[in-house]
Amino acid sequence: MDLNVSANALVPLIILFCFFFYRLFKFSRGKETPTVAGAWPILGHLPLLSGSKTPHRTLGDLADKYGPIFTIQLGSKKALIINNWETAKECFTTNDIAVSSRPKLVAMEHMSYNQAMFAVAPCGPYWRKVRKITTLEILSPHRVKQLRHVFESEVRGSIKELFNFWCSNKNECGYASVELKQWFSHLIFNIVLQMVLGKRYFSAGTVDDEKARRCVKAVKEFMHLFGVFTVGDAVPWLRWFDFGGHEKAMKETAKELDSIIAEWLEEHRQSKPSGGKVDGVQDFMDVMISMLDGQTSDGVDADTMIKSTVLVCVYVHA
Repeated sequence: MDLNVSANALVPLIILFCFFFYRLFKFSRGKETPTVAGAWPILGHLPLLSGSKTPHRTLGDLADKYGPIFTIQLGSKKALIINNWETAKECFTTNDIAVSSRPKLVAMEHMSYNQAMFAVAPCGPYWRKVRKITTLEILSPHRVKQLRHVFESEVRGSIKELFNFWCSNKNECGYASVELKQWFSHLIFNIVLQMVLGKRYFSAGTVDDEKARRCVKAVKEFMHLFGVFTVGDAVPWLRWFDFGGHEKAMKETAKELDSIIAEWLEEHRQSKPSGGKVDGVQDFMDVMISMLDGQTSDGVDADTMIKSTVLVCVYVHA
C-alpha cells in the first residue's frame, strides 16, 4: 500500500522534473531569429525575391525591418540571412564547421560529380584531403612562383599576336577593331590550361579550333547553369516537371565536360613516361595522377577526384 502511494507521488515529480529541464534547454538556446512574414504556401518567399527589385536590395530592405539576422522560406527550404559583418565573422570562425557544407542542389548533383568537387563537397576527410592537395599544388606561393613564366610568356605572346593583328588590319587612320572580350578570354584559358594541363588551345601555330570551341562553350554553359536555382531546389516534389529544361541542360553539359576532361586525363596517362612537365615543372593534373592514382576516398575513385578537382580549377580561374 505504502509502495503504491510512493509510486503515484513520484510520477508528478518526474513530469515536473522533465518540464523544468525542457524549459531550461529552451531558454539556453537563446532567442530564435525572426522569420519574415507573408510566406506563400509551397513557394514561401520566392515571389518576394522575383519582384522588380534585385534580390540583394530586397534582402537589404528586409534587414532594415527585421534586423541583421533573420530567416526566409525558399520553397521547402529555410534560409538564414545575415546582414552584419560581426555575425558573418562568427559564422566562419567560431561556427565554421556548421556552415562548411553546402546544400545539395540539382546543379551540384549533376555537374559536380555528385558533390565530389571539393568546392561544394560536404565538410569531412575527403574535402580536407582534396582541398589540401589543391592549396599546396596550385595555390601556394611556391607553386605560383614556379609557374610565373607561364603568366609572362602567355601575356607576352598574346600582346604580340594583338600587335600583329593590328599591323595586318589597321585602316587608313591607324585603327583596328578588336574584340577584347574574346582576347582576354583566350588569354585566361591559355594560362589556366597551361598551369592545370600543360597545354594551350589558342595560339597562332597550335590552335585546335574544334576542341577549343568545344571546351570554351562547355565551360561557359557550366558557369551559367551552376548558378541556376531550379524549381526542384525549392520544391522537390515539382522537380520531375523540370520547368525551363534546366536539369536536362545540366545533364548534357556535365556529360560533355566529363568527356573533355576524360580525354585530358587519358592524354596525361599516355604521356606519363615523357614526364608531363611544363618547362620542367609538372602540371597540376600530373601531380594529382601521381598522388591519387589507384586510391579511393569516401567512396570516390581516383579518376572522379582528379576530374572534379581539375573542373574546379578551370571553373574558378575562368
